This record gives sequence, C-alpha cells and structure tokens, in this order.
Amino acid sequence: MKSLKILAVLFCALLFLGERVSAQEIRSGSSLAITISGVPQEETSRFNTAKFPVSNGGTVSMPFIGSVRAVGLTGDQLARSLEAAYKKAGIYTMPTFNVSDGTIIDITQLTVVVGGQVRRPGPMPYNRTLTLYDAVQTAGGATEFGSMKRVTLFRNGKSKDYDLTKGQFMTIPLEPNDTVEVPQKTILGN
Repeated sequence: MKSLKILAVLFCALLFLGERVSAQEIRSGSSLAITISGVPQEETSRFNTAKFPVSNGGTVSMPFIGSVRAVGLTGDQLARSLEAAYKKAGIYTMPTFNVSDGTIIDITQLTVVVGGQVRRPGPMPYNRTLTLYDAVQTAGGATEFGSMKRVTLFRNGKSKDYDLTKGQFMTIPLEPNDTVEVPQKTILGN
C-alpha cells in the first residue's frame, strides 16, 4: 500500500512538471520544431523537416504567411495562432500544428552573430560548414550601403578584416560565438 502511495505522488509530480514544461514561454534566440498535419503530404515537408528560429524581434518566419509573433506564447498558443492564420489566409482549410514539449531549444551556445550593414542582422545557428561569406549571405547579404571589401571577423577578443569580393576569403571557416560585422561603405564606395 505504501509503494502505491509513493507511485501516486510521483505520478502527480510528473503531471505537474509536464504542465509546467508545456506552459514554457517561447523566447528570442530559440529554435522551434513545428509540425503540421491535415494538409496534403507534399506540404508537410515544408514544416516537419525544418527548424524555425525565433528572431530578436520575437517572430518566426513561416512559409506563405511570413512573420508570426511567437515570443511570450507557449507552444500550444503558437500552434493555435498558426492554425488560425493559415485558415484566415485561405491557404489550408483544416491544418493542425504542433509545437511540442522539448522542441523549444536554446541555441545561444552555438551561434554566430552577423551585424552591421546586412538585411537581417542578429544571431544565427552555427554549423561546422559555415563560412564567413555564407554567414553574410544567410543574414540577407550586404545592404546597398554595406561594404563587402572590409568585413570584420571578431574572434576571442581579436579582429581581422577580409575582402569578401575575393574568392580566397569567402571560404574562411567560422567558429561558435564568432561575430561578423559588415561596415558601411566609405565615400569612395569601398
């Protein structure tokens, strides 16, 4: 009888913890795994095989509908919001989204930050094949005011400038926690 009471207490504790995890709010700098069902099979691959980063602005960019507010919502709330947005846009009639427990992953330890004169500045997920040029392009590329001739790589308290208009510098590998800065062009256009 005593072991049955202990099991009951443990079960209740697990239920309570599960509710707390599912109620966890989404934060900027997270990466979400979002799945969809109730749509044609070929459409599920747009969602079910991708990770969706949450921008510094608190939004997640979704296929067909663009940016959707995510920060401050739970996974369940975001799922209901996505269902409503896709129905309202007339894209899907009966979608069912799932942002499940454990899919909100903190990626702050393995990121690279790209800033300056790029179209989408901010942190991005690091992977071992990421190069200096790839990082700038993933950030939307240089703006019309950005100079690709003096891109600065900050690593471990040191900095070095690279001319990314030259192929030899495009393949410089990045490391986690690197920062890349695309400066503004000078008056001479450099």
